[in-house]
Amino acid sequence: MGNTSSEFEKALQFGRPPNIVRLFPNSRALIVSGKVIDRAMIAKGKAMTIAANGRNHFVIRGALIAAQRADAAIIIEIAKSEGGTSAYCATNFWNMARQVDAVMNELGITIPVAIHADHYGIKGDQDVETGKLEIPSMLDAGITSIAIDASHLPDDENLLANITLKPYVPEWAGYETEVGEIKGKEGLSTVDEALFLIQGLNAHDIFPDWIALNNGTTHGIEASDKGIQVPLTTEIHNALTEYKVSGAQHGTSGNNSDRLRNIVHQTNTTKANVATALQMITWGVKVNDYGNAQLDENGEFIKMADAGVTEELWAEMVEYARSKDIKGGNYKKLNLPFENKLSGQPKDVRERMAKGVEDFIYELLTNVFNAKDTAPLAIETILKAGSYDLGPKAARIEDPAEWTEDKIRERAASLNADKRSTGDFDD
Repeated sequence: MGNTSSEFEKALQFGRPPNIVRLFPNSRALIVSGKVIDRAMIAKGKAMTIAANGRNHFVIRGALIAAQRADAAIIIEIAKSEGGTSAYCATNFWNMARQVDAVMNELGITIPVAIHADHYGIKGDQDVETGKLEIPSMLDAGITSIAIDASHLPDDENLLANITLKPYVPEWAGYETEVGEIKGKEGLSTVDEALFLIQGLNAHDIFPDWIALNNGTTHGIEASDKGIQVPLTTEIHNALTEYKVSGAQHGTSGNNSDRLRNIVHQTNTTKANVATALQMITWGVKVNDYGNAQLDENGEFIKMADAGVTEELWAEMVEYARSKDIKGGNYKKLNLPFENKLSGQPKDVRERMAKGVEDFIYELLTNVFNAKDTAPLAIETILKAGSYDLGPKAARIEDPAEWTEDKIRERAASLNADKRSTGDFDD
């Protein structure tokens, strides 16, 4: 497969959303709505692509090069905890599109890429009010897709927060919603919860491209092998069939390739978030074939001498972590203080940091996610629509009169939901 230059030129002409055209008027980077990426995976059939959390610049570089090699449409994202106003990464909601656009132009990357604001967390009324201001600012900075995540709130508040904030997200943009707080094996999402959220949105003419579930996900370093519950995911996706919403799989680091292949083939998932594994690879930490960081007999990360940062910088990072009592998955807190030091490494070191990510993602895209050759399908989708705006996949089938605020609260009170202890729902 592959695009002809004329198809690419046409897609470049009218496939970029207005915020991207305004920001980068002379760019040759095909930055698109998240909807385009989702539709390309649907067109391929039983395919999902990486949503790579660009915790540092080398993750972004490596992911884009890998996608070009695989001719795959992908997503570059950052979560609110990683790149919001209290960020622990230098990549953020307001500079991510600039980084992606610059790398794509520098390296001649021609595959379509969406810029996703992941886990835009809503923890209460104040966050809703802040979102009314922040979300437009993020779009002004080049975001083309967003996950409004109020999943740790009661089900009625989750739905109402999505209804309130959706008008601040343009109709052309990719849109993800989430149900069932991320808390590992504690309290999984249920069919009833997912139906409640999607039906309530549908009644308000809101048609998400993706739904993220708590289906056994844990963010960060996977400590057990229990992992993602594929049968539960299949059951929920099947219950949502008529609403035409795809799955977004969070927390894929630490799940083995066979389980990820099962997600591809047995569910309707089109987007798979990978964060921790990519960060570790850029640093040169030893990971297994599915991205889980390896530990030595003392419980310390194993740094490979011929990969990632220099031994001197790694020693400095470890010492910094010890001085701040940072351990395990909280090594993510090293991203912000060390970003500039990563950029100050010798050229061959910087290149191997990105190369490690490239090879890992290429393997995922081609041999696990079935995303190879989805870039032409994404371009074809744009050309068929003749626009950057693909419109919704679904239509309204629920009665708005049955989904007023009062009726939403009444319905939520009788939901079969499995809410337990507070978990990690941020990234």
